[in-house]
Amino acid sequence: MPRPEVLDRIKQAEQEADEIVAEAEADREETISEARTKAERIRAEAEEEADELAESRLAEAREEIAAERESLLEEGADDRQRLRDEAEANVDEAVEYAIEQFEEAVNAQT
Repeated sequence: MPRPEVLDRIKQAEQEADEIVAEAEADREETISEARTKAERIRAEAEEEADELAESRLAEAREEIAAERESLLEEGADDRQRLRDEAEANVDEAVEYAIEQFEEAVNAQT
């Protein structure tokens, strides 16, 4: 094979190699870009899911707190009524005791 043909074939092979490298580089850049886009989408979806979960848990916690508050208020109202009933039941005894003490004090002075 004559020397000019060899040089032409080498140049052609180098040009083909350069084209293959350029194509591979373009494919690499496209793959990286697609991967970044996909990663960003996944991150955004995960962030959205996390926000929704946080809101859900916050709502559940608020409901639990409200229920506990109502329970405590009802319990307090029940205790208050029980104490009021007990106090009213003891009013007659307290008045009678006070009168007895007063009469004893008056009798002791005479």
